[in-house]
Amino acid sequence: MEKKSTTSEKSTSSRRDFVKAAGVTAAGFMIVPRHVLGGKGFTAPSDRLTVAGVGVGGKGTSDLASFAKSGKADIAYLCDVDDRRAATSIANYPKAKYYKDFREMFEKESKNFDAVSVSTPDHTHAVVAMAAMQLGKHVYVQKPMTHDIYEARKLTEAAAKYKVVTQMGNQGSSGDGVRTLHEWYDAGIIGDVDTVYIWTNRPIWPQGIPWPSEKPPVPKELDWDLWLGTAPKKDYVENLIPGSWRGWWDYGTGALGDLGCHLMEAPFRVLGLKYATDMQASVGSVFTAFGKRGIFPDSCPPSSHATLTFPKTAKTKGPVTMHWMDGGIKPERPEELGPNELFGDGNSGILFVGSKGKMMASEYAANPRLLPLTKMQEVKVKQKFARVPGSADGHYAQWVEGCIAGYGKMELSSPFELAGPLTEAILGANLAIRGADMPKAREDGKGFTYPGSNMKMLWDAQNMKVTNFDEVNQFVRRNYREGWSLGV
Repeated sequence: MEKKSTTSEKSTSSRRDFVKAAGVTAAGFMIVPRHVLGGKGFTAPSDRLTVAGVGVGGKGTSDLASFAKSGKADIAYLCDVDDRRAATSIANYPKAKYYKDFREMFEKESKNFDAVSVSTPDHTHAVVAMAAMQLGKHVYVQKPMTHDIYEARKLTEAAAKYKVVTQMGNQGSSGDGVRTLHEWYDAGIIGDVDTVYIWTNRPIWPQGIPWPSEKPPVPKELDWDLWLGTAPKKDYVENLIPGSWRGWWDYGTGALGDLGCHLMEAPFRVLGLKYATDMQASVGSVFTAFGKRGIFPDSCPPSSHATLTFPKTAKTKGPVTMHWMDGGIKPERPEELGPNELFGDGNSGILFVGSKGKMMASEYAANPRLLPLTKMQEVKVKQKFARVPGSADGHYAQWVEGCIAGYGKMELSSPFELAGPLTEAILGANLAIRGADMPKAREDGKGFTYPGSNMKMLWDAQNMKVTNFDEVNQFVRRNYREGWSLGV
């Protein structure tokens, strides 16, 4: 008797097969001039973007809605491993064809769409985006761009190789706030910056906990194997979906992955930062009994403080030290800030420390302020940088317009050439955090030490490796589960 193929088996066609099958995507396509179709306000087919969404629940729902709101994007294909999460998008776009496996969708439909939006959990960002770029599709990828440093480097290279329009989903990079900060700095208002503090109240999901022991049945609407994707095979557990996967290293990248791209982008842009030279961290610990520290290697720690050093840039007089704090930890309030004045936005913030003064902003680099706040009435700087229409909300329409214009024809706020190094820095800080939380058994068998918490990890950016603490290099590039590949 012939064995019946499973859904999983059918969907494992190699990327080589579906890229080859779609290799002549544009053959025979004719662009109809706008004047032939006519009509005031009519958008010609050549001026519209056909989008396929992968991960269309939660953040994916709002991402697709924002593309559609641009008035120039058609949401034509939807893909999600969980029918429950996809329900809203399916209702919003009743004409869109729905798939569970992005590989099947790409194989069957790649001739019919122009661009892909990726809003899956972090651990599958890279494989979806790479497959799309290899098909010549423009890509929008939610933050962080990737789960691993190696993935970020390869996606950055691929964007240039395949000449596709890319954008990471850190909307603040399109905001007015970061451009105002940039103008203040370039005007010399706060002098030379050598230190930046960044903080957040995240995580707002459980961290520093053991992996659940219960093994409930998999919901019928969820393809658990596809959800796991590149990650190791594990039994289904509850409370990962929709958002608590962020606190587990196999799938998420902790508080840094969630908000780092929104908070670190401003100093990257303003100061011209790229690759760090070293990083160090301390982490919050959980004690399960008196004197007994819990060891939960699968879970991110409940709080952390990571420090990165960046070399001198064309915008600074020397190295820049960047402090990242999460879990409710904050830096000391600047003396120029009044005792009752809001520090950051109350939950998150960015503080630039310059030789002549300080400037501060909220999450997304919104609400930029000079310190003391009285300076806001005194300082007037001429606008130097063009604003994105719609500010942070215009981040989506900017990508749509960029895709329609074509590769290299329009400046975007967070293309992979900028988002890649930013993501690498964020994930580099995570290397230090994971290293600080890594136990080593004592030789006498009595407990553990944490050697990574007491060192500065030296980073070789060119070769993507820590040179003095090899234990963390395993996290630079994960080993994907069998059947999954980045295709490079």
